[in-house]
Amino acid sequence: MDNKKKLPHLVRIEHQSERSHKKKHGSQVEQEQIQKRTFTNWINAQLSKRSPPVAVVDLFSEFRDGSRLLDLLEVLSGQRMSREKGRGTFQHRTNIEKCLAFLKRKSIKLVNINVSDIMDGKHSIILGLIWTIIMHFHIEELASTLNFSSRQSSLDSLASLDTRSTSSSARSSPVPPRGSPLHTRFRISAKKALLLWVREQCQRAGCTLNVKDFKESWRSGVVFLAILHALRPNIVDLTRARTRTNRQNLEEAFHIAERELHIPRLLDPADVDVRDPDEKSIMTYVAQFLQYSKDTSVSDEEMQYLTPPQRLSPVNLPSDFTPSIAASPLRQAHLLLPCPIKSGPPKSPETARAAAPGTSANQKAQEVTCWLDQAYQELIEGWDSTEGESYAERYQVFHTFIVSFNEQRRPVMPLLTAMKRTPHLSAEQKALRRAWDALAEKLREYKTELNLSLPSPLDTVGCWLLRIEEVLSAEEGEPIDHARAAEEAREKLELLKVCLEEMPHHIKRFNMFQNTNEFGETLVPADKMEEMKRRFTGVRVTAKYHGIKLEYRECRYTVLDLLNQLNIKLRSWKRAYISQEAVRVLMQDWNETVNKQELTSLLDGALHRLKLIANKYTSKAALAGDSTQVNHQVADLEADVTVTLEGVRMVRGTMGRVLAAWDSYSDVYTSLHAWLEQGPHGQRHRQRTEVTLSLMSEWSSRQAHLNEVANYLTEVTDPQTSRTISDELCKINLLWADFAKTAQFSLAEEPSAGPSSAQTVQSLIREATQLLKEPVEVVSGSLRIYTKRLQLVITKIKDVDLEALSPSLDCSAETLCKLKQAIPEVLQTLCEAEQVCDELCVSVSGLDGRLAELLNWEVEARELYQLLKEISQKQRRGQDPRARLLISRGLQLEGQVVMEEQDLQVMVMNSQKTSPLQYLIASTMQDRVRTAVEKSQEAIGMLSSLGACRDRSPVRDQPPSKNFVQY
Repeated sequence: MDNKKKLPHLVRIEHQSERSHKKKHGSQVEQEQIQKRTFTNWINAQLSKRSPPVAVVDLFSEFRDGSRLLDLLEVLSGQRMSREKGRGTFQHRTNIEKCLAFLKRKSIKLVNINVSDIMDGKHSIILGLIWTIIMHFHIEELASTLNFSSRQSSLDSLASLDTRSTSSSARSSPVPPRGSPLHTRFRISAKKALLLWVREQCQRAGCTLNVKDFKESWRSGVVFLAILHALRPNIVDLTRARTRTNRQNLEEAFHIAERELHIPRLLDPADVDVRDPDEKSIMTYVAQFLQYSKDTSVSDEEMQYLTPPQRLSPVNLPSDFTPSIAASPLRQAHLLLPCPIKSGPPKSPETARAAAPGTSANQKAQEVTCWLDQAYQELIEGWDSTEGESYAERYQVFHTFIVSFNEQRRPVMPLLTAMKRTPHLSAEQKALRRAWDALAEKLREYKTELNLSLPSPLDTVGCWLLRIEEVLSAEEGEPIDHARAAEEAREKLELLKVCLEEMPHHIKRFNMFQNTNEFGETLVPADKMEEMKRRFTGVRVTAKYHGIKLEYRECRYTVLDLLNQLNIKLRSWKRAYISQEAVRVLMQDWNETVNKQELTSLLDGALHRLKLIANKYTSKAALAGDSTQVNHQVADLEADVTVTLEGVRMVRGTMGRVLAAWDSYSDVYTSLHAWLEQGPHGQRHRQRTEVTLSLMSEWSSRQAHLNEVANYLTEVTDPQTSRTISDELCKINLLWADFAKTAQFSLAEEPSAGPSSAQTVQSLIREATQLLKEPVEVVSGSLRIYTKRLQLVITKIKDVDLEALSPSLDCSAETLCKLKQAIPEVLQTLCEAEQVCDELCVSVSGLDGRLAELLNWEVEARELYQLLKEISQKQRRGQDPRARLLISRGLQLEGQVVMEEQDLQVMVMNSQKTSPLQYLIASTMQDRVRTAVEKSQEAIGMLSSLGACRDRSPVRDQPPSKNFVQY
């Protein structure tokens, strides 16, 4: 009875457990699907920046081969990453290993992430890897830019965000200076820093919601709208959020963010309006708003020529202005206005936009473009109105324009910043960009002229300031051309030394300058003199440590350039091999690079020097802010150099093994093929095979060795060569199998060793005659086999004892006499044929070597083209000297290949006329040469299209280029 009462209770408990488990599992699956969609959208937003852009459809399947992961890391890091071509497991594994090794060099911890799990497409592992990448390359980098500026941000609020912080530690630790990165100053996580930034945006928007996390706080959509309002107040009405549902608010926020801020929609409202929103997905999406906020801040470059050293009211102009200046359009319209509207007073861009909140982005761009055009005309008219006037008058007009412009320019900056995030600009946006660039360029031009046209001797001081400020200017971004960057750093370092030596002289000249003329009038406005004083001070402070920065920059880019050169070589040495001659060419290139050019020693020495300069750099307290970055850069380079040098050492052994295997394969294949085709067993005529046990054992061992080296070569050669070797091996194995069938019956019998008979001699003469009539392909493999067959026949004929021959019933004395007379002639003919084959082998081998050199050059040319193409997209330059030298070398190799092929054709024709070999075929070699020349000419055309002239004139110390044969 008790059991009956307990039974329902037990059943009910089991049912709840199962239901709870199913519910938990369903929640995990739903969260996984949300992360998959969000991460896929984020990845595609990054891959859209790639050239050409690509996209991911199925995250779990498309990351299994490593190619898309390499694409993503290239976009995020801005570095080119080598990859294995092919669809095999080996290539997939290698690509993924490269990705994980790259992340580890970036000091990114990869917990429980291994290659096999990614190749198997395990969902949790791939999602974990993508989240790690997002955190490092997106969220943490953005969090590092946050500054401590909001009134809401305080030690108390930070402590509330990070439970690990304690009041004692806060009291004992010194407070870092304001403006330093937020998460660096208070050692909080990137997640907490991002959350604090969200709170600041909510405060700015007047939103009273307490954002505690990246989960339920976001479900209503109000926080997204508050951030949008903080970033762009005129695009969101927060009061309407109260009357809408969660999903309506979310949809509104996502739609506005995509339309107005060009922020990709990573989430759907249904992904957020759930009981337990996914934290990682929301953080990924919110980080894009922080990215927008960071991008919309005015850059130093754009403000460089627009911010005056001291504010001056444009209304109160100096008393020394002439009437012409006062009557200028700039003076009459001291506040720059947009294009006039037909009715009512003119409006600034900000006023016009506030009056018409529904104005489209293109209409806004048109308004601002029109306003910039008017400002440009105002600037030119004001400048031209002071032509022939004093320096003071011209300076004040320029200065007044700057002040007036700064009072009205703020509406322009968000539009320009938004354009940077837009992949395809409209015609109106392009016009806005052109108008802005034109105005900025004109301001630079006039500012430079004001420095160069100072009254003597201050004009030389102004020129000197411009020169040294150019040297001290900060370098933007990571250059693609490391060699050029290192050269520029060297040049700047030398120029800095010269300028610093001249500095005392210019300071003395500046201090001794009398700033009044004979009438007591001021020559240079006090504002300009104060500006020059500040510039002297800035130069003195900056130059103190800028020399170390330039030294470090020159050393770092030297290492990067040498490393890139060596990696290009390493890739060519490691790629799938195409022929025996190509491997020899690569071996020669390795010896030239490592032993003669000593590129590895130069790289090792450059790295050592870089480490010394880096230690000097990081030891300076004034440069402590760069220490982390410098240490990371040096550590990354040291790891990369170690890997590359080890690869160079190992590839030498690999090429040696490949070449030895190929030599062995060629020798054994030629011998075995010739023996099977024409050996003593008469396999070609299906005669009974008589061989000794020792001979059978010897050739069986060779056949096994041939299969061993052939299988190795198929693994290290390119697909086409691998197929050729496989076909050859299949053919030889079939011949061997046929031979084994006929030979196995006579293994126990020793072949008769009786004297040569007349019939044997007649058979040898027929065999020799037939061999000489066979067509011969003029390529290395066929020539070697044919030569071996000639040698076998020659050996058998030399073994004939003519004195031992005697007449028989089958051979009369007269016939025997003729045979004895014919044997020396046949032997001489065969020896002549062998000599011709040897000469052709030498010529073909040389041509094969030239073709391999040309192919190696083509690969190098195409890699340089890709590099120069990337450089040309970022900066326009004249022809690159590397391209010019490579084109010259390519033309030289083309000429040598064509000339040697023509020489071979002449040799073939002469041999057919004068030698016993009547059927020599050279069409295969002709086709190879034609294809190689076409590819090389295509590569030359690609380099030429980037500005490198295709100069066919002879290069000094090189033979002149040959005339090309048109096939």
